[in-house]
Amino acid sequence: QLQLVESGGGLVQAGGSLRLSCAASGRTFSSSIVGWFRRAPGQEREFVAAISWTSLTIYYEDSVKGRFTISRDNAKKTVYLQMNSLKSEDTAVYYCAAKPAGVGQTQSAAGYDYWGQGTQVTVSS
Repeated sequence: QLQLVESGGGLVQAGGSLRLSCAASGRTFSSSIVGWFRRAPGQEREFVAAISWTSLTIYYEDSVKGRFTISRDNAKKTVYLQMNSLKSEDTAVYYCAAKPAGVGQTQSAAGYDYWGQGTQVTVSS
């Protein structure tokens, strides 16, 4: 089993920065792919970024490339999402999720077995 807890959300002005954290408990964290997803009001959940357990493979959704950076510290069982140059369209509830490597498509929420409760990010324009 794996439990995930997000933190770091909040209210920030456009152009500002936030760093989200996803703290995990469980023995399988270091071998898992961890992804960040978000759901804006009235919209479908969408992929944001993902990182392999070695940190050698990283994916980003096109709209966040160059602004967001995903990283992980397996010793601390924590994955981070550094978000810079935030825009109003980044406003959403952000979720971290984990899945075993090699199962399902990394950018698809369907392959992820474990989810956090979400953290709200609000960007004011």
